[in-house]
Amino acid sequence: MTGTSASVKIREIEASQITEEVKRLCVEANYFLPEDVVERLEKMKEEDGWDLSKATIDKILQNAEIAKNDEVPICQDTGMAVVFIDIGQDVHVVGGSIEDAVNQGIREGYEEGFLRKSVVKDPLSDRSNTTDNTPGVIHYNIVPGDKLTITVAPKGFGSENMSRVKMLKPAEGLEGVKEFILETVEMAGPNPCPPTVVGVGVGGTFEKAAYLAKRSLMRDMDEYSSDPYYEKLEKEILEEINKLGIGPQGFGGKTTSFKVNIESYPTHIAGLPVAVNIQCHAARHKQVIL
Repeated sequence: MTGTSASVKIREIEASQITEEVKRLCVEANYFLPEDVVERLEKMKEEDGWDLSKATIDKILQNAEIAKNDEVPICQDTGMAVVFIDIGQDVHVVGGSIEDAVNQGIREGYEEGFLRKSVVKDPLSDRSNTTDNTPGVIHYNIVPGDKLTITVAPKGFGSENMSRVKMLKPAEGLEGVKEFILETVEMAGPNPCPPTVVGVGVGGTFEKAAYLAKRSLMRDMDEYSSDPYYEKLEKEILEEINKLGIGPQGFGGKTTSFKVNIESYPTHIAGLPVAVNIQCHAARHKQVIL
């Protein structure tokens, strides 16, 4: 601890500690299906009336159990590492930069965890593999306090490729938002490996809506919007999605998604941005607070 004034103390965190934690989280997120996801899958298996749906969910659960016991990836697509860094304003990282520390953690995690490296150097000019799954996609958020929260969310592109952003007219309103979400899920069909988590961002600007949709996927299964309006809307849209009949892995049934998460933000008088970021059933994310 080093004091900057009589009332404020800056807490130092070593960059090497960030690297170690990111490495661990990359591996654990890819090996271990979150317990709340397992519980939700088991519940939905019992509630789905079609035998093929039940059998498909059972295979998903068996796969997760094998991955856990043998410590191997849940899926061959171990994703592009998305990392959310919530850093307290009273934290100072020493011994290196945060970005270098995070990318080193990704590098070591994907190498030591035998995770597939899926990142290419440039989307157009050079699609050769970077060979270590870096760089990650890092989102920084400055928050009060002296803690640093790291959330690692490996994002597979079977689901990422099914995601969309649309700039609706304000006059399209709630019905336009609902229609866009349902259309996106229906167009995705079996590609994102349902049952899915559907993250939705509404408001802000083009990029803010996409960030909100991605960030919403970090919620636990039993966590709904803190706003009663959006909590009700999440449940209504989930019900409509599960009437589409896509079902687990696209084989039919009423278990297309097990969660809809909506995050909103103030927007311009002339705008109604909406983003839908779909997550596969693995819903991979792990978090640590330093």
